[in-house]
Amino acid sequence: MSKVNEGDYNGIREEIKKVLKQPGYDDGSAGPVFVRLAWHASGTFSLVEHNGGSNGAGMRFEPESVDPANAGLTHAINFLLPIQAANPWISHADLWTLAGVTAIQAMGGPEIPWQPGRSDYESKEAATSHRGNVGDRLPDGAKDADHLRQVFGRMGYSDQEIVALSGAHNLGRCHADRSGFDGPWVVNPTRFSNQYFKLLLTRKWKVREWDGPKQYETIVAGTRLMMLPTDMALIEDPKFKVWVEKYAADQNLFFKDFALAFGKLIELGVDRDDTRFAKLVNKAAAEGKPLDKVSPPSGGCPFAGALKRDAKL
Repeated sequence: MSKVNEGDYNGIREEIKKVLKQPGYDDGSAGPVFVRLAWHASGTFSLVEHNGGSNGAGMRFEPESVDPANAGLTHAINFLLPIQAANPWISHADLWTLAGVTAIQAMGGPEIPWQPGRSDYESKEAATSHRGNVGDRLPDGAKDADHLRQVFGRMGYSDQEIVALSGAHNLGRCHADRSGFDGPWVVNPTRFSNQYFKLLLTRKWKVREWDGPKQYETIVAGTRLMMLPTDMALIEDPKFKVWVEKYAADQNLFFKDFALAFGKLIELGVDRDDTRFAKLVNKAAAEGKPLDKVSPPSGGCPFAGALKRDAKL
């Protein structure tokens, strides 16, 4: 990989794009697993304990590194290691989250607000001391709508944002040897779109008969697709279903809301409060509202500024 000038995050984006194509891995792309890495590195944040989140890159150490919920993410970390080695000035925490947002846009999705400034823990002891017990904070695909509200509510997410974030299931697939679940959600799992929501509403889903955990299936264009119980909860719960219907009908709306919800996710818990975007994210989480439904903090800038490349506010 190439060395880029310190602070040149657009240069790092270009290096990330170079490793997206991975023949022989899943569907030939590291993009979906980069998104999952960014998500799982960030989704441990708690407003109550005020720990977890992407800052520190705690997944490099136990117990996060061996958490069953993170099985398979070593692939994503290893794909990024050459970039890290060539550019040691960027933290793992920044690289992981930047890889996620870069992958989403490269796969046809929206541009997501992102800022640098995450640091890395230097040791397992440092990670444990600061983060505490962050186990069992990620969504369990085998559960229901109440579970989703509990998990995402801990981070200050509304029903709208929960459904928007669930749209990440347009990407990638489950692996029986990792999560226990098996298969892709959509026919083209390396293209970001609103197809996931359309399939939820228009296909007949039946419980798969197999020796694995409960999941649902349908056949589209000769491909066996799957949905998890948490996916089905989005159309079984009327408050969630409203947003499924909106996103199935309007991909632009989904892209806008997903960009804000994912941008909020990767920012929560970052030990950086010297930017107006960071303050806006914290205010939105505390109020349990989407970013565009929150008034900017005193002295803040218009929200539109948060969507600029690298969120340079």
